[in-house]
Amino acid sequence: MNFMKTTMLLAALTALFMALGYSLGGSGGAIIALIVAAGMNLFTYWNADKIVLKMHNAVEVDASSHPEFYQMVRNLAQRAELPMPKVYIVDQAQPNAFATGRDPEHSAVAATTGLLQMLSHDEIEGVMAHELGHVKNRDTLIMTMVATIAGAVSMLANFGMFFRDRNAGIAGLMAVLIAPFAAMIVQMAISRTREFGADAAAARISGKPLSLASALGKISGVAARTPNPVAERNPAASQLYIVPGGVRQMFSTHPATEDRIAALEAMAQGGGSGGWSGRPDEIGDMGRLRKPSALDPTR
Repeated sequence: MNFMKTTMLLAALTALFMALGYSLGGSGGAIIALIVAAGMNLFTYWNADKIVLKMHNAVEVDASSHPEFYQMVRNLAQRAELPMPKVYIVDQAQPNAFATGRDPEHSAVAATTGLLQMLSHDEIEGVMAHELGHVKNRDTLIMTMVATIAGAVSMLANFGMFFRDRNAGIAGLMAVLIAPFAAMIVQMAISRTREFGADAAAARISGKPLSLASALGKISGVAARTPNPVAERNPAASQLYIVPGGVRQMFSTHPATEDRIAALEAMAQGGGSGGWSGRPDEIGDMGRLRKPSALDPTR
C-alpha cells in the first residue's frame, strides 16, 4: 500500500511539473519539465531521508557521544527485531521526535533536545519505541517522501513567481493554489490511523504503554506553544513528528492526542501491549511529572 501511495505521489508531482512547463514553455517546456521531474523523483527516493535530516540540522550520535540514549534505541531495536537505525539529535526547543528512511535497513530516528530534557527515561523510551513502530510498520518511506515532495511543490510557487513579469496570471494562480495543493497531497497520502498503529507497536516494543501515554500528555500542549522553524517553513514536515506542534489545520494528519492516550490506557488495562507486565507502579506513573531526564543532551 505504501509503495502504491509513493508511486501515485511521484506521478502527481511529475504531472504538476509538466503542467507548469507547458504553461511557461509549451510542448518543449513540458518535455524539459518531464526530464527534471524524473530526475527529481529518482533523487528524492534515494535521498529523502538525508534531505529531512539536513532540513532539521540533525546531528548523528553514537555510543561514545550519547551512550544512554544510543543504548536505549539499540535495546528497543533489538526487541522490535529491527536493524539498528542511525540515531540523531535535533537542537530544538519543541519537544518532538521523528523517524525517516526508505526501509528498515536505511532508517534513522531523531529526538529534539527539548524532548530529551523534558521527559523521564521511561517516557523517552516510549517515544522512541513509537518511532521504531513507524519503521516496523514501514510508514517511513511515505512519510519522508511526503515531506520532501510537498516541499518541492512549494518550490514550484517560487519558480512560477520567477516568471511573474512574463506571465503574471500563471504566477498569481500558482501562489493561490500551491498551499491547498500541498495540503491535499499530505492528506491523501497520510492516514491518521498510522499513529494509532505506531502507538500500538510502541506498547509492544517497550512493554510500557502508560509511559508513552504520559509522554504524549506532557509534550502535546508544550509542542503546540513552542515554535518549530522547520514546520513553519514546510508545514508538510509536521506529519513526521510524534505530535504535530503548531501546524496549520489544513496540514494536520494526527488524530487527537486525547484519543491516542485513551487507546494506550485501554491497552494497558487489557494487557494488550504484548510485553506489558501490568505492574501497579506503572499505572501510578500515569501523568506524574518527574525530574528532568537523565538523557538531557546538554548535561
